[in-house]
Amino acid sequence: MSFREMPRGGPEHTREPGSQVTPGRVAAIASLIVVGAVTAVILSHSGVHKNPAAPTSTAPATTHGQTAASTSRTTAPPGTTSVPILVYHVINAQPAGSSASAALYVPADEFTSQMQALKANGWHAVTLDQLQAYWTRGASLGPGKPIVLTFDNGYASHYTNALPALKGLGWAGVENLQLSGLPSSEGGLTETQIRGLLAAGWELDTQGLSHADLVTVDPTQLTAEVSTARQTLQHQYGVPVNWFSYPFGDYNPTV
Repeated sequence: MSFREMPRGGPEHTREPGSQVTPGRVAAIASLIVVGAVTAVILSHSGVHKNPAAPTSTAPATTHGQTAASTSRTTAPPGTTSVPILVYHVINAQPAGSSASAALYVPADEFTSQMQALKANGWHAVTLDQLQAYWTRGASLGPGKPIVLTFDNGYASHYTNALPALKGLGWAGVENLQLSGLPSSEGGLTETQIRGLLAAGWELDTQGLSHADLVTVDPTQLTAEVSTARQTLQHQYGVPVNWFSYPFGDYNPTV
């Protein structure tokens, strides 16, 4: 499975990483989640850092469109349960002859099997907004064990392959979209597909304008990668973009 780590060098349509589990291991996914198969997170009001060495975390269960309403109604104390976060990139088989790491790919049928195995073991998907509402306002996560399913960069396979699998379970994912460098001609999501994800209850977040390593850029580019990217997506799609996923997991005090 993926631990929020991508090879350096920028995304491309042959480098979609994801939770890589062989068919023989699908049934063991639920037990893997709490150990080494989960990307841990450190959440703040300004963004998300997914760190494979950090402890895991847990979340609430409502759809993207329900978050504000359920949050305003709750008067419960803040939640404290940890929620695991899984990280996917390409939901497709690796192309023949590709030199990219096999860990960047999860075939569509295998992804569906993973999701079904999660559900069979009592898990259900929630978003980061729902998780924050739970941790800050006690919003309900719903019955069962919550888990966050994130999809990095903005690959078309998130719409064509991940969306149907999650929709069949009544689940929503979190799309960490980069705004440039992955056009639809190279396997990126189209605007129509992004809107389709949102209509299905997915949460829209970002990895910046260009998936740049933020510790290497100047202050002007840093502001553009973080603030401008979020503002652009909010304006274009009319939804909150509350979370930021650090490209490559790299950050420092300035970032």
